[in-house]
Amino acid sequence: MGSTSAHNDREGVGRRDLIKRSAALGLIAVPTMGFLSACASGDSGGDEKVDKGKKTKANPLAVNESAPLEIVIFDGGFGTQYAEDAKAVYEKNFPDAKVKFSSTQKIQSVLQPRFNQGTPPDLIDNSGAEQMDMGVLVGKKQLADLTPLLDAPSIDDPAKKVRDTLRPGIIEMGQFDGDPVWIMYYAYTVYGVWYSQKALDGLDAEYPETWDDMLAVCAKAKKKGIAGWTYAGKYPYYVPFSLYPMIAKVGGREVLDAIDNLEPNAWKHPAVKTCFEAYYELYKKGYILKGTPGLDHIQSQTAWTEGKALFIPNGSWVENEAAKTMPKDFDLAVNAPSGIDSSDKMPFGTIWASGGEPFIVPAKAKNTEGGMEQLRIMLGEASSKNFTSSVKSLTAFNGGTDGIELTPGLKSGVAALKKAGDNVVNPRIQDWYVALQKEKIGVGGLGEMMAGRLTPVEAIKKIQGYADEAAKDDSIQHYKHQ
Repeated sequence: MGSTSAHNDREGVGRRDLIKRSAALGLIAVPTMGFLSACASGDSGGDEKVDKGKKTKANPLAVNESAPLEIVIFDGGFGTQYAEDAKAVYEKNFPDAKVKFSSTQKIQSVLQPRFNQGTPPDLIDNSGAEQMDMGVLVGKKQLADLTPLLDAPSIDDPAKKVRDTLRPGIIEMGQFDGDPVWIMYYAYTVYGVWYSQKALDGLDAEYPETWDDMLAVCAKAKKKGIAGWTYAGKYPYYVPFSLYPMIAKVGGREVLDAIDNLEPNAWKHPAVKTCFEAYYELYKKGYILKGTPGLDHIQSQTAWTEGKALFIPNGSWVENEAAKTMPKDFDLAVNAPSGIDSSDKMPFGTIWASGGEPFIVPAKAKNTEGGMEQLRIMLGEASSKNFTSSVKSLTAFNGGTDGIELTPGLKSGVAALKKAGDNVVNPRIQDWYVALQKEKIGVGGLGEMMAGRLTPVEAIKKIQGYADEAAKDDSIQHYKHQ
């Protein structure tokens, strides 16, 4: 989950097929058994790597200036122009290099055989409905460590390393098993509670910081025939976009860490129960749009943009994804989840924000230095501004918004990040354990509770059972916060 690449699947398959979908803010599709075995056996050689070039101030990664470079980009909600523009910079810097650029919506189908043969491209935007499973790629040592890129001088300021120009959490998201960084998430997604400021103003209400205030706003909306909430009922793993940071706010970020680590009884923490009960109250009081459990992501967003519901849990891709149905005067805004009260462990403003659009350099790529150099260009201010202005999304580069007229949602997201400060959380269960997060916790637990078919206590028991099963499953690569 986490970027429009996972959500704007133009062929219409990703969001309609739970197993094939990627995630967000989260962005990893459940691999087929064929892919698992392919990764496991992907050692059949292929052409040798190109020779390194000469390391200079202008070429800190020692790129071979005449070596070919191959890039494959996922063609999703962000399109491909931003990547083509960055490619043009590479070609200008290395005029003797022949760059092959292609795009697809079927990353796994197209690239699985090439990983099998040991002849993958040099840089891949591993996203979309057919995204390759990151945990499998890392576990089978299929990826190059991007530490050389992070330690290289930034494209804009040689006095700064690339790692020192990135937004909070980006480096950590690319880590799975210690210090190596295997993935560079290029987009930066703000998750939270999205709403129309115009609609809120129409109720003469402010965004609620406590749960009592949230219920009061929902009651006021209900009197005017407006539901308090809706969500992607067919894909209820959208609910955590606001629920997980609320759990951290109430109980501290260590509660989410314990959940990510699959620790025994992590889901039985009092903060989890408190937050589950709060969300269940939305159902009990009739504050959720009727029929929501049967709605997909587009249907729920459309109902919301039509003014049928006030709040929706989502990521910042929603501004681009719902643009066709969003009125010009909608005044899109996002805020951190409401807490319970002043006893919460973290302050109001605690929000989930993390990387999306995962780029990888395969370990067996012929030109790994070239792949990393292309990323270094993309992580510069010029490329970042180009991306932000064209697709309404922030990048991993910590800046790149000066001089750009920000859209309402993007402006609100930037303000939310500023308010959060250091209180940004980044649950890893979504990319460490995809099937657990989506199918079991999301559909089997939260989806059933929000539809009123499970009580909070029953949902917690069921979800804890799912987590315990995953913890005991030796076929799954297990990860822990360092």
